[in-house]
Amino acid sequence: MNKIKTFIKNISPFNNRSDMPIVLYVIKVVLIFWVFKFASELAGEGLAIVLHFACGKNPLQGEMFDSNTINLITYFGYGLMTGIIILLWKLFQKKTLAELGFTRPASSYFAGAAAGAVLVVVSVALTVLTGAIRYNGVFEKIDTVMVLLMLGGFVFQGAMEEVLCRGIVQQLLQKRSVPVAVGVSAVLFTMPHVLNMDFGAPAIAVTAIINLILISLIFSLLTIRFRSIWAACGMHSVWNYILYNILGLNLSGNDEITASVFDMSSVGENILNGGVYGIEASIITAAVLGAAAALLILFTVRKAKQS
Repeated sequence: MNKIKTFIKNISPFNNRSDMPIVLYVIKVVLIFWVFKFASELAGEGLAIVLHFACGKNPLQGEMFDSNTINLITYFGYGLMTGIIILLWKLFQKKTLAELGFTRPASSYFAGAAAGAVLVVVSVALTVLTGAIRYNGVFEKIDTVMVLLMLGGFVFQGAMEEVLCRGIVQQLLQKRSVPVAVGVSAVLFTMPHVLNMDFGAPAIAVTAIINLILISLIFSLLTIRFRSIWAACGMHSVWNYILYNILGLNLSGNDEITASVFDMSSVGENILNGGVYGIEASIITAAVLGAAAALLILFTVRKAKQS
């Protein structure tokens, strides 16, 4: 009985114990990830419901905001979710923001943002050259306000996912083993994207999973390189924003574009454009991300040898 109690206390996400075998510690960190994630999502859903009732709408009877408003509530709600996660981090793990990965200076955010912009534009441009994506020009009437507001929303969205994966998971595990930290964060990053998505053809599904692992690896390498999660946050947010609100393409299977600058569309559904999932399931994107990951690995190994 005492062994069972000790086991439960060790893996509990509600304490900051770490003196245990690495296998148990991985289980503990995985539990922390899911508990913090579900708690923050519950708070986000609660906020959305409260805002509906506050504005005289009853979502239980199907009275909902328009799609643009719901999108804004969803994406800015990630800010609340990030705050909840940080609160739980301080309350139960009793650690600082710096220990979560928010170390100074924060300027690496812009380096990550630039990298995200380059990678997504190159991926889309190469796919356009194959004819798998069609460029139809610039929209005549652009909802500029919505496009700008969504930038703020994606700043929160990218930060929330990075706080969970490259923050909580990687920061806790990399003190024990960097490869384990990178691997576990990749698995936990990939799972939520895969569980509720319709990828279409098996080849597209496999490519999507490969791309999720590759971009997670890039986020982790950036975190190691800059010793913070700022760069990963910047790259994550800018990649999503440019893909969705600048280029007007599907984002992780979401094809309901609320506002975009450019009018672009997939030509058919194939492994070049990623089908309904979008270029994040494209073999071309896999090549671009693979090259970027290889360069980062070489740079990281060289820097480690020099140190």
